[in-house]
Amino acid sequence: MTRPSKALIDLAALRSNYLTARNLHGGRALAVVKANAYGHGAVPCAQALADIADGFAVAFAAEAFELREAGITKPILVLEGCFDPDELVAAYKANLWVVIHQESQLRALETAPIDAHSMRVWLKVDSGMHRAGFALEAVQGAYERLEACPSVASITLMTHFARADEPDSDATAKQIAAFHEATAGLPGDRSLSNSGAVLAWPTARGTWARPGILLYGADPLPVKPQISTNGEQQPNPPYQLTPVMSLVSEIFAIRTLAPGEALGYGGTFVATTPVRVGLVAIGYADGYPRVTPTGTPIAVGGVVTRTIGRVSMDMLTVDLTDLPQASIGSPVECWGKQIDVNQVAQQAGTIAYELLCNVKRVPKVYQN
Repeated sequence: MTRPSKALIDLAALRSNYLTARNLHGGRALAVVKANAYGHGAVPCAQALADIADGFAVAFAAEAFELREAGITKPILVLEGCFDPDELVAAYKANLWVVIHQESQLRALETAPIDAHSMRVWLKVDSGMHRAGFALEAVQGAYERLEACPSVASITLMTHFARADEPDSDATAKQIAAFHEATAGLPGDRSLSNSGAVLAWPTARGTWARPGILLYGADPLPVKPQISTNGEQQPNPPYQLTPVMSLVSEIFAIRTLAPGEALGYGGTFVATTPVRVGLVAIGYADGYPRVTPTGTPIAVGGVVTRTIGRVSMDMLTVDLTDLPQASIGSPVECWGKQIDVNQVAQQAGTIAYELLCNVKRVPKVYQN
């Protein structure tokens, strides 16, 4: 018998979320499929989007080479840029777009043996995140050098936001203003919006969006933007995202704890009344976070209940006391269409990005 744990990947939902992002932003959108498409499988996800996406974005060149080998021909942007001149030449041969965000990358491009007018480069501006990108006062000079570089075919200006998922913060508005001031008068496409900006910052619209986490149906915004009609707030945000991954398993054993009995490693859960316990074939080695406490929502047979006790490497335990219909073989959803991955992430003290990226051991089952 096969272990029942798996990650169901809804490719129709992925496509719908991409179209939502592009429609909200306008212009064109690169589907960000870095980190194995945030744990969902880069090649299958890119193949599912290939006929509708304007292009893709990955973290580093090896991720792009994998997509090219799988037959993806759409533009692919390498967000970290290239790490050395040889990789830059390989990126050129694979017809990749590259980000230039520091002096060493710019020098490598200026001296690389690359055909004239063949590289599409994205010049990254540090508008306030202070992680990567040219300082505001250095942008004009870097742009002029790229413009003079024989191998450069086009220059797109880009930046990245530190707090776009905080609609009440003014940090993003300041970054938008800084970016526009630093790039004033420079020709070329613009790209500002990540997922949070696509959903919450209309003033960050540009030629290209770069939606990432929202493609996978995990809303990055803790507070949803509202549309005001005749002065009245609407109850729902102006978009709908559908979870792409459902992390599922089954109950494979059941027992009852007597009052006073402790459960699992560390005995962190002690029954005060008789508790019916379901053992689920999934654990932190499968990507379910070990630090989730008792009380984290989980669904058994379509009914929401709670985890109890400490998550183990290969198993976790759930409360079946109020679910008399639950039995061995009952389906369990850890997150997905019913249990929001953001809820589990919040209980674990982290973000949905990390949970999704950590799903590696369970098989992925793709559904169209």
